[in-house]
Amino acid sequence: MLDYNINVILYNMFIALGKELNVFIKELSCQTGASIRSVRYYEAKGLIHAECLANGYRDYDDSAIARVKTIQLYLGLGLTTDDIVQIIDCPILQTNNKPMCKEAYKLYKARLDEVNEQIEILHTIQSKLRERIEQMEE
Repeated sequence: MLDYNINVILYNMFIALGKELNVFIKELSCQTGASIRSVRYYEAKGLIHAECLANGYRDYDDSAIARVKTIQLYLGLGLTTDDIVQIIDCPILQTNNKPMCKEAYKLYKARLDEVNEQIEILHTIQSKLRERIEQMEE
């Protein structure tokens, strides 16, 4: 745990000084909370990119941290990695942090429609279960 804390402190110092910092997969995982397996998967899907060093290590630039956090945000919205590939490079409005592309809007709307459909199905199941329980309690 001490090594991790020291790495975080050093990382933050480099960022504060405006230095470019290369990040290995373990550090990227620690900084974002994404598992190493997830980071490798994101790379395989083309969502993040790394340079392969002579020793076989994956070397990510410091922008990979923000990119992985963005991927996690989109996954939290219920988007798939295939969806994310379509919008990951969508410009963001600085004033309100909104994507400026139609692809993101279309994906959000489609996902919301799917969620609403699932909610309707769950309400139907809920009603049927209540009916069955009431019948059993009589």
